[in-house]
This record gives sequence, structure tokens and C-alpha cells, in this order.
Amino acid sequence: MIMKNWQIPEDELLYSGHAACQGCGGALAMRLALKALGENSVVTIPACCWTIISGDVLYNALKIPVFHTAFETAAISAAGLKAGLTMRGLKDTTVFAWAGDGGTFDIGIQSISGAAERNEDIIYFVYDNEAYMNTGIQRSSATPWGAWTTTTPVKHPEDKPKKNIDEIIAAHGVPYQATVNIAFPEDFIRKVQKAKGIKGFRFFHIFAPCPPGWKIPSDISIRAARLATQTNVFPLYEIEHGKNYRVSYMPPKKVPVSEYLKIQGRFRHLKEEDVEFIQKMVNENFDSLLKKHELTHGTLQNIPSPEFYR
Repeated sequence: MIMKNWQIPEDELLYSGHAACQGCGGALAMRLALKALGENSVVTIPACCWTIISGDVLYNALKIPVFHTAFETAAISAAGLKAGLTMRGLKDTTVFAWAGDGGTFDIGIQSISGAAERNEDIIYFVYDNEAYMNTGIQRSSATPWGAWTTTTPVKHPEDKPKKNIDEIIAAHGVPYQATVNIAFPEDFIRKVQKAKGIKGFRFFHIFAPCPPGWKIPSDISIRAARLATQTNVFPLYEIEHGKNYRVSYMPPKKVPVSEYLKIQGRFRHLKEEDVEFIQKMVNENFDSLLKKHELTHGTLQNIPSPEFYR
């Protein structure tokens, strides 16, 4: 039986006055991650929204050391920092990389793959807002099918499915990886605290809405994020060693994907048959995930109930 025997830490390691947009999912994601990891941490940040959010030169919105690095080098920079700290005897310092979907799904993927293959002792976080938001809302390979961006306009929306980065990482057989969502902070904290106690390469895929890029009001970011998981667009689960899957949240009832899509301006152009196509993809992907969970656990009975996260 899964016991709720932990709390969200009260310590705040993200200062107020940072440069994030109102309702930024990426900012809340960093706040939660720092609460779980603690002050004895170091972060590498490549080119992304968080390069701006963290502050100008000589200033820093984080209460930990920050190393800004090139777009494609977040993972390898983190690995180098970890090696250097270990050589100095600072073996207990957590080193993590923090990147957007563009710097992870696309530009940084070979650095990530190398670090995962070598099982570098770092944690890699991708806060996924499903486009290159910092440079003008251009599509990335994390952009979902049918979505509007400035490079996939309404007349020519994204025509390829979102890259399955989680299965790519799982193919490396890393010790631990998980999906987390800013709308489920307890699940987020539990998984990061768990990963902190594991050696080797650990990977987190964070669902982090972007109000300007998604064309939503800033006060519904959490609602949009919650609907993503309740509709199974973004399920919550863990994978150990690339093969042991565990679903960590089962929606109490089936919520149609249309409820998630209709609140976002980037999907406003979709026709009814487009929504049906997306629903079909979501159903197939979630059914596949449940089968992988059952292969490991033999049952769906040990998935926490929704009350676990209240």
C-alpha cells in the first residue's frame, strides 16, 4: 500500500522578482524542484526561457549556484560539474540540468543521450511548454499534432505527433525517470525526492504550460496542466531501468480531450474530426502505458487514488 508520509518542504529557494511571465509553468516547476532538492544543489541552464527568468548578469533568482551554458550542452556541462565537485570531495552536492523542450527534444538530445548512456550521476529536467517560447513561439519536436505556433500557422498547423522523449530515454535503461506536472505538486515532490536518493542518470519530463504560447489567460495555467493529466494527454508515471513502469495517477473518470483543447487558443482552429483524431492517439498511448504498468505490477490496483494528491 502506498503511504503518504511526506510533505512539501516550506523552504523557498526561488526568490520573488524573477523575470517569468504571469502564470509561467516553468517558474512554478523550478520552485517545486528546488523545494525537493534543497540548497546543496548546483544547476546548469542552457539557452531557454530560464536563461532570462533567472536574471541578468551578476543577479540570480535562485538561492543556489547557476551555470549558464550553450544551448546543446546542458547535460554534459552538468556531468562535468558533478565530476569536478566529486574530485573536490563534494560528493553530496546534487547537480542538475534544467532545459526547455527545444534544448532537450531537439538541440540537446545528443548530449543527453551521451550522459544517459554513460549513466552520469546527474538529474536532468525538461520543463516542456511544447515550443520554442523564448524566441517567439516556434514549433519544436515537442509541439503536439494540430497545434498553432508562429512556424505552424493556422492554415498549416503542426502535422507530426509529439516526439516521445520518455521512450527515447527509457531505451538507455537509466536508473530512474518520471513524468511530473505542476498541477500535482505532491507527486512532483515525491518523485524528485526519490530520485535524489538514486545514483546515476535521472530524467524528469515536466508538463509546464506557457500562457502566451498557448493563448490562455495567465490564471488558468494550473487548470490547463491538470486537464492534461485528467484527459491522459500527459499521464503521470515512473520508469526504472528502462523497463519497470509504474503509473502514479489514474484519473477518477474519463475526461474527453476536448475539455483540454477548447481552453487553448493554439487549438481553436481544430475541426471536430481533428479532435477525434487526437482523442484516438491519446487513448492508444494511454492504453499502451497501462499494459507496460501491468507487465511490471500485474495489476492496476496499486495506483494511488485521486484523494492521495489532495
